[in-house]
Amino acid sequence: MEKEILEQYNKVKDILSEEEFLAEMEEIRPNYNDLPFINDADIAADVVKNHIGASDISSSKNSAGENDDSSFEEVVMTDELFKKYEEVKEFLSQEEFLAKMNALKKENAEVSFMNEETFADQIIGEYIEKDNEIITDREEYSSDKIGLLEDGDKEKSFTGVVKIISNPKSFMTKNNKAGKVCNVEVEDNTGKIRVVLWTENIKHLKNISEGDIVHVGGVDIKDGYSGLEATMRPRSVFEKVVDADPADYPEYVEEITPIKDVEADTTVNVIARIVRIPPVRSYNKNGKDGKVASLELQDESGTISYTLWNKNVDLIESLDLNDGDTVKILQAQVRERNDEKSLSHWDGRIIKGDFDVPDFVHEVSKIGDLDDGDSDIAIIGVVTKIQDIRKFKRKSDGSDGQLRNFTIADDTNSIRVTLWGDAADMDINKGDIIKLIGGNVVYDEYADEGHSINTNFSTQITVNPKNLSEEDSLLFNSIKESLQPISIEQVLLIDDENVDVDVMGRIMSIGDIRTFERPSDGSVGHVRSASISDGSGIIQLSLWDDRTEIAMDVGDAFLFENARLRFTMDSYNLNIGSSSRVIKLNEQEAQFLPSFETLEKMIYEYREISDIDEYDENVYVVGRIYEVFDARELERDDGSKYLLRNIEIADNSLAARVSLWGDNAKRNFDEGEAIKIQNPRVDYYNDQLTLNVSGNSAIVKPSDEELLNLPSLEELKESIYVQKDIEAIEDEDVNVRLTGTLHDIMSERLVLKKCPHCGNTIGDVDIDGETTCEFCDEEFDEPRVTLMLPATLVDDTGEIGITFFDNLVEDLLEMSKDEIVDITDDDPGALDGKIEDLEDLTVEVIANVRFDEYNEARRLNPRKILQKYL
Repeated sequence: MEKEILEQYNKVKDILSEEEFLAEMEEIRPNYNDLPFINDADIAADVVKNHIGASDISSSKNSAGENDDSSFEEVVMTDELFKKYEEVKEFLSQEEFLAKMNALKKENAEVSFMNEETFADQIIGEYIEKDNEIITDREEYSSDKIGLLEDGDKEKSFTGVVKIISNPKSFMTKNNKAGKVCNVEVEDNTGKIRVVLWTENIKHLKNISEGDIVHVGGVDIKDGYSGLEATMRPRSVFEKVVDADPADYPEYVEEITPIKDVEADTTVNVIARIVRIPPVRSYNKNGKDGKVASLELQDESGTISYTLWNKNVDLIESLDLNDGDTVKILQAQVRERNDEKSLSHWDGRIIKGDFDVPDFVHEVSKIGDLDDGDSDIAIIGVVTKIQDIRKFKRKSDGSDGQLRNFTIADDTNSIRVTLWGDAADMDINKGDIIKLIGGNVVYDEYADEGHSINTNFSTQITVNPKNLSEEDSLLFNSIKESLQPISIEQVLLIDDENVDVDVMGRIMSIGDIRTFERPSDGSVGHVRSASISDGSGIIQLSLWDDRTEIAMDVGDAFLFENARLRFTMDSYNLNIGSSSRVIKLNEQEAQFLPSFETLEKMIYEYREISDIDEYDENVYVVGRIYEVFDARELERDDGSKYLLRNIEIADNSLAARVSLWGDNAKRNFDEGEAIKIQNPRVDYYNDQLTLNVSGNSAIVKPSDEELLNLPSLEELKESIYVQKDIEAIEDEDVNVRLTGTLHDIMSERLVLKKCPHCGNTIGDVDIDGETTCEFCDEEFDEPRVTLMLPATLVDDTGEIGITFFDNLVEDLLEMSKDEIVDITDDDPGALDGKIEDLEDLTVEVIANVRFDEYNEARRLNPRKILQKYL
């Protein structure tokens, strides 16, 4: 065991035997195939981390002063660095040179293959251009023998024949800097070595191929995970030796093996045609995430799978590999499992070209010709419908899974396709042309066609394939043209329901999320109402379950795909369920929709409050809030709770009550705030005009133009709260302002306890636990409590009865309802003295007037106490 590995093993020798430690190194070694600068000591360190934890290692490193910014050692000007500085001394001072060195050292602290000499070379390269100067005092092309190179050698040069060139691989440093790396195996008569070319060196490979004789100069030698490695610097040399004698170097033989003749545990070169490229799959091994793709290759002798792992998967995109391409694959490793051979890509190379391989064309079926049981089919069609990804838990092991359905069509029919796992993440959109190779047709009672296509890990899905025939292009473009969203006006002309449509529009109103129980299975569902318009009309939406949680605001533009048309009570409704897609549009995408302000004027008619009639629809009003009441929680007949808040608004013409329901009741409104109410439900409650704001209504901010003629809050109060003497009030007066003194205050019924079900008074009984109402025979835990103080209000012109309730009683007594109830429960007369102190109290109130038919007299219902003083 080498010294560096032994040092790592000693950290876990109490946990693992030497054999177990080495076995784990071999098990995780494949994880580092994309990181050729990792050596055995690094792999051993990772085994240690798996057993004693990265945090322990980090702590031990920090205790030794490693991997800690506080222990960063600045660059010192050594004799070697001074020689390099002299090359740029006319451009930089020593201080500037060292500052640049320190900056590069900090920036690349995590890059193990870079050192102070590398940083110095980078700085020199900024100021001096050199044409691949070999940093050596030897004669040009003087070389060491590869077999004599040793770990730790610096600025070495050698010449040899190229045996293997890997495809360049991309990587990111820990500082999020992008780079590339490529490995080249070079061999002479004494040995072979891997040359590691980094981002700035890869350009040298432009005209280099396997079998060429190359000169490598100015490189450092170190032990790698598979032998000696030569790491290139920015100014190292890697060039073809054009006049070399091939007889002086090992012969390069590129033997091409027919697929049928490959043997397990060997390395082969093959030339083949790609006949299938399935989607990339992800996996997790030993806690590390990875990805894999298995291409299907074919030559005249047979077929075989060719597996790319991790970073090598990116070669599909970087080399623009497609089914039908011919490729030469060098140094593929042959593996055998369950008597089936396959190829794997590690350090070899894929070369895309025009190689002599028999053509292979998948027999593409028409969708209308498919039938249950057809397997390994190939079809091409246009995506006419697509659903969002659906997540689920597998019943077998509880693991997470996902699927996605979409429908494709050709000129004969359409069919639904199901993608599973990682394939569901593919970027597929409505209107894309899909080439599918390798699916199976299965019976599907939920599909309109009666069957659908199920895919698997070997299915190829190509989005917008190249080289379509002119006939196919014309056909598919005509199908795509028919997929544009239709106008709401067109939707309203459709005679049949259960039709799926695509519509685009702006949100005109959005309701609350309502919860319900499905009678079929007792499960809980959610539904939310909204309305949209595109200028051609307005239509209601019903959003179901998870679609109710999509953030929507009035005025937002959306595209709704696969919305199911339904008829309800002679009106049209679009159901937005699990198979529908809800896509929010930015203003660029929504440029063909009218603005919200334009839609508002097209759909709604402006009315002054005085012109509104009961049951008016599609109107809007603009008013200023002059009173805001607290939200109240109420109970429906089924026991469910809901919120109601009342506010009062007015314009130049009249005042009105606004009833806010559900989420609108939770909104904060301020006195003096101006609001615009669209499409309220209009009715009269106790002969007072009431504007109800619920799901089909919207409250938005008025425009500056709409605010011009709106009175100020002070002006509204002057016109609404009319000052009167008692003798001047009339039946049904509202919002009158009166000032008088209180007399004959009656405290006998200060606290009224009522049944929460029927509202009947239950009398002055102690409630302890569950009680049954003697009127409605319903049980309840707590009664509904109301505070009430009847009195007489007197001024110089007369007197009138007045009754204060709840919050006004709290205001008069300067106590909370809970305090009043608690005190009177213990002693019903405890507050009599405090109430007597209210005699002769002068109050200024806002009140409504009602006629008490029982006593044949007017009474005041006060709404607000403006002032009180003795």
